[in-house]
Amino acid sequence: MPRPPRSSLPQPLFDEPVFAQGRPTPDPTRFKVPHPSDAALYRRLQALLYEDVVGFPRSRAAPEELYRLATALGPHGPEIDADLRAHGRIVFHMVGDIGASTEGKYPGEIRVSDRITQDCRLAPPDDRPQFLYLLGDLVYDFGEARYYYDQFYEPYRNYPAPIFAIPGNHDSFIVPGTPPSEAPLVTFQRNFCAPEPVVTPEAGSLHRTAMTQPGVYFALDAPFVRIVGLFSNALEDPGVISSQGGEWKAIPDVQLEFLSAQLTRLRDERFEGAVLLTTHHPPFAYAPPAGGVGGGGTHASSPAMLAQIDRICTETGVYPHAFLAGHAHNYQRFTRSIDFEHGRISVPFVVCGGGGHDVDPLVQARGGHAGVEPADGTVVSYLDPEPQVEARGLVLEHHDDRTYGYLRATADPNSLVLAFHPVGTGAMPAEPFDRVVVDLASHTVRRVAGTPRRAPTGETDRPARPERRSSRAARGARRPGSGPR
Repeated sequence: MPRPPRSSLPQPLFDEPVFAQGRPTPDPTRFKVPHPSDAALYRRLQALLYEDVVGFPRSRAAPEELYRLATALGPHGPEIDADLRAHGRIVFHMVGDIGASTEGKYPGEIRVSDRITQDCRLAPPDDRPQFLYLLGDLVYDFGEARYYYDQFYEPYRNYPAPIFAIPGNHDSFIVPGTPPSEAPLVTFQRNFCAPEPVVTPEAGSLHRTAMTQPGVYFALDAPFVRIVGLFSNALEDPGVISSQGGEWKAIPDVQLEFLSAQLTRLRDERFEGAVLLTTHHPPFAYAPPAGGVGGGGTHASSPAMLAQIDRICTETGVYPHAFLAGHAHNYQRFTRSIDFEHGRISVPFVVCGGGGHDVDPLVQARGGHAGVEPADGTVVSYLDPEPQVEARGLVLEHHDDRTYGYLRATADPNSLVLAFHPVGTGAMPAEPFDRVVVDLASHTVRRVAGTPRRAPTGETDRPARPERRSSRAARGARRPGSGPR
């Protein structure tokens, strides 16, 4: 029996959050290839992608307030929280850049979402992931409401746990002429920052309810871990979390106040769990040194953003145990060593942007020369030229630019484990390609060697090019078909 029109359904539909779809429902849509192409429009937008930032509202929560996993879980949240603390650890997923802007990319997204969901289903109860945290760029190209079903709700229809998210540049850039009610962040907030767990129009025929995060930036508190998420705005590059002294007038400075308040709270509480900081744009993304062969990847580092974060960390005396980002469509893990407070600490900076949209090479051809990839273990301190902390070195520890993949994180009272799982074309889940352990007490990385850089099936996952863009409800859309990633 078909569901009645959404407008006739009472809201909220359920008395608690709904995550997975218990029984598959017919897919009312399919990816379609529109004609003609929107490539000409994309060329006109190209310059704006490096000039236009967006404003955003202050979070519903006070700067020092926490959004607790138990709240997101609904009535059973306190019970689940207590069970996790009694068990002594928590497992969760993290990945960025999940959306598929073309028909050719859609299989990559589905493989990743299926594998992440399969992990929840097959893991033993004491090792089952409790949530998924998306590192931005959920819906390409610019977060239009009509593409949320195909690129988010349908692929993750059976994920049986909460899905949190910070928006990326593709979830926030405003195409000129877009009505204010259809601005990408308006849609994002309707689906991830709802006041209560309602079913939104974007969910189509599915029952997954909107998340109730307090804003596009928020602090997630869960057993043994706290994740402080920042919105790094709408530019292709660099990431921006504030007005930077008035340079970006449209951006409020509320996130600086928020970050300071959250780190101060961690200090005052003497929080002993793992502290993670997330942005969509990475502070560090590999590029060859000056005079090196080839050019950098599709996205660069964001040193000014990191400088602001470093200064607040120094002022509060708290530095995160790990920094997670997406944006670059591959996997990169750096170790940054710094002298902080009264000792030397080491911090993994991880880029995990291979969630299905694309797989991009770490080094691109330039000037007629093929790109030469660095060896893992290469010192890349030139990527940290003006640190605002006592930096003692930056090393590219490991990378994978051939396969899609996701992070499986584990936190307990003593350590944080980040394991990168590649998703190839094989039927069986691959073993972790890279795994790093952070000792919480000493705030240092334990050296854990990764496997040789390779595709798990012996073949590349990079999609063939050229591709045509696609998605449902594209009729009459002004949506670009291929452009900056």
